[in-house]
Amino acid sequence: MGNSIPLELPSADSIFSTQEQRNDMKREMVDEIALAEIDDFPGHPFRVTVDDEMVESVKKDGVRTPGIGRRKEDGRVELVSGHRRKLACILAGLETMPVIVRAMTRDEAVIAMVDANMQREKILPSEKAFSYKMKLEAMKRTAGRPSKEKGSPVANELNPTPMVSDLEKLRTSEQLGKDVGESREQIRRYIRLTELIPEILSMVDESRIAFRPAVEISYLPETKQRALFNTMQAEACTPSLAQAQKIKRFHESGKLTDEVILSIMCEEKPNQALQFKMPQERIAKYFPNSYTAKQMEETILGLLETWQKQRERSVMER
Repeated sequence: MGNSIPLELPSADSIFSTQEQRNDMKREMVDEIALAEIDDFPGHPFRVTVDDEMVESVKKDGVRTPGIGRRKEDGRVELVSGHRRKLACILAGLETMPVIVRAMTRDEAVIAMVDANMQREKILPSEKAFSYKMKLEAMKRTAGRPSKEKGSPVANELNPTPMVSDLEKLRTSEQLGKDVGESREQIRRYIRLTELIPEILSMVDESRIAFRPAVEISYLPETKQRALFNTMQAEACTPSLAQAQKIKRFHESGKLTDEVILSIMCEEKPNQALQFKMPQERIAKYFPNSYTAKQMEETILGLLETWQKQRERSVMER
């Protein structure tokens, strides 16, 4: 007898389902999930705000783009992408939200969450700082794991970062820099901001203190940061890069005291010989509590310009 050729039997799925049904099984399903069953992503580093226009749009047309979530061990859904859409649904009085639930590990979810939010038009320094830190730590943990499919990194539209193959060739910090368009050194600087006390980090977000001096300040312990913050408030000033580096050097030598901080902060900066200072607490009572120092400054300058025009008009009328 000649060699027999084994027959490949069709699978049960191919016998009892149509091609359309099999294609549907491969597609991701969108489920309407109760908002009460959707948990926010733990440690979500991005601010979640929506405007009235977005809320009205959701009221009228619903959520057009589904959120992305992962099923937790307790059966609830953890939101990976779509926190603003969820808030808009709540404000619009809806009870459910369309969500695509994917099978993801914790680290895959972290990477997907950061990548999705990096598409925002404006990202605050603090948001970059904590998201870069979260993603870098997840990438480091993931780099040593085998891929789900040999030779095929895990990737999708929310997670374009190869999980294994490229990470074996590049250091994770270099890969992260490549993903977000930053140098490895700039990634390191942003992550340093997570060491700042909240008050100083808020000043960075509000552009009241420059980025590089803030990085230098991050090397100070919390007690010294608070002493510096109190001095900045009392003297209505912020450190230049040179001053911040000088403060850091005094700390490293063990000689940084509150008096030294005050002395350095009172040094005259180049090109700032003429500088008018007024303690913030003296003028804060004239402004809403929500006003930043920058808003106070702009309001005062506007009033001074009005006053100057009135004086000029008065002189001309004499």
